[in-house]
Amino acid sequence: MIYLDNAATAKPDEESVKLAEKYLFTDYYNPSALYAEGYNLHLELKNTRSKLLSYIADDNNFSLVFTSCGTEADNQAVFCGGRRGNVVTTLGEHSAVFSAVNELKQRGTEVRFAKLNSDGSVDIEHLLSLVDEKTSLVSLIHVNNETGAINDVNYIAEKIKLKNKYTIVHCDGVQAFGKLDFRLSANIDLYSVSAHKIGGIKGCGALIKRKSLVLKPYIYGGGQELGYRSGTENVFGIKCFEFASEKRYRNLKTYFEKVKNLNTIFRNKLDKNLFAIISPEDGSPYILTVIAYGVRGETILHEVDDKGLIIGTGSACSSNDKKRYSRIILACGIDEEKADGVLRISFSPENCEEEVNKAVEILNETVKNRREIMG
Repeated sequence: MIYLDNAATAKPDEESVKLAEKYLFTDYYNPSALYAEGYNLHLELKNTRSKLLSYIADDNNFSLVFTSCGTEADNQAVFCGGRRGNVVTTLGEHSAVFSAVNELKQRGTEVRFAKLNSDGSVDIEHLLSLVDEKTSLVSLIHVNNETGAINDVNYIAEKIKLKNKYTIVHCDGVQAFGKLDFRLSANIDLYSVSAHKIGGIKGCGALIKRKSLVLKPYIYGGGQELGYRSGTENVFGIKCFEFASEKRYRNLKTYFEKVKNLNTIFRNKLDKNLFAIISPEDGSPYILTVIAYGVRGETILHEVDDKGLIIGTGSACSSNDKKRYSRIILACGIDEEKADGVLRISFSPENCEEEVNKAVEILNETVKNRREIMG
């Protein structure tokens, strides 16, 4: 089986899981307990926070709150940051943000949506025009999870702060962390990340927070995570996240170049008579989104699955809302007929050229045969 749906979830890194196993069977104590074994785990988690922060931020200015996933981190940013005035976001956000801001809208908060460019990146001028003296929060995705387009979030955050220095800037960095060479600027207040996209296990994420930002808790209880997120810490998941991140950042540039090469091979070998490419060449190489002319993407997904190839049709989270067309793809200006044929191929450093060559062959052949059947 060739797995090319890594933007949905990546295979857990076996080495990282093995290193973390002792936190399931030996060091399984509660980090909030007062006995020495629990306190030692508390200190380990403190070091893990610093290590994860060091990859993209200055831990003198930022702190890190562990969550159950990227979705929870996004929700905490939206519901705790967008408490007054209006909230600005984009039409290209992951459903974790998009659904959350629409819930804010139901509760009476004004929500403003910035338009997208054709590749899925935000129209910066339009976004900035929506920010005013009453904007409490701007939430902006770093890497579009359906097209791979990269938003220059440091630049955009700087421009937002020039318009309103009190506006909280949140970025969904789930498809960027562990994949792009990037560091947070002082203009970004909140940044969401997730473990299972880079070889960690499901059930662990984090919200990176500027230390000086006053933020309300999202989950109340025992006061864990410096009071920002109560609940007994998922030590096994957190340590898996640490070890997987360490491996990713140690090999960041090597992995980036490898995946970029795989992406280029796929692009070049796709039959241009059968497909159009949506993803920009200067986007994240980890995501390649295409349109199959005249064929439903969901049909192709199932047919190639039967032939040993797993790909996606967009965000796995969005697939649960039962809508036929991706709202993000439509927001890129693509009509419904073409949007019906969208396929997302997403790579991992674990993929190889042989797999990619075979995958392109399967995809070209499947779409060609399907079109011939349809006449």
